[in-house]
Amino acid sequence: MAKQKASDPAVSYDEFKEYEGRKYTGMKVGRSHRWKYDAGDWKETKVTPDLWQISYATTKRRAGRAPEGSGVPVGTEYHWYIVAHQNVEKLNANDYTTSLAGLKFKVAHKRAADAKGAPGKWSATPKTQRKRMIRFLQDVIRDLEADEEVDAKAPDPKKGAKAKKPAKPRKDGRRPVPPPSMLKPTRRRRKAAV
Repeated sequence: MAKQKASDPAVSYDEFKEYEGRKYTGMKVGRSHRWKYDAGDWKETKVTPDLWQISYATTKRRAGRAPEGSGVPVGTEYHWYIVAHQNVEKLNANDYTTSLAGLKFKVAHKRAADAKGAPGKWSATPKTQRKRMIRFLQDVIRDLEADEEVDAKAPDPKKGAKAKKPAKPRKDGRRPVPPPSMLKPTRRRRKAAV
């Protein structure tokens, strides 16, 4: 059996990487995936005048092909927590355009069953998963409040002064928000507006 080269995606996926002092495996920070979602079932129930409970279920398929031998074993599960903007526009009585953009945070993963058939275990208990979600939401709130402070300090463009821009603006003009799982717990990386 031939040895796999270090540049082989199947090998590099499982290699330890480092991001701001934190070791991790899997896809390298900064890379991206594209997925195609099968026709799914999106259900929403109105809870208050402004709050809806949603559920969505479908199969997602990689737009390309995974490198041979890369990724986690079949049967691995993930628990993600998503905070997102959904923008819709009514086209007619029954149709809307829709787009979703936001943050997806890994709360935990469950290993696939082992070779003997023993079930895999979750990487965090339900209590720890809840704590991770709370910490994630607190970071999102801090980022929203920081944006509010930047907006409040910005000079009025009508008075001729130029408003200060956030660092590294995205296409929508907002600062990119690093996933809280990548932040060091003892230090915030947030820079003041330039």
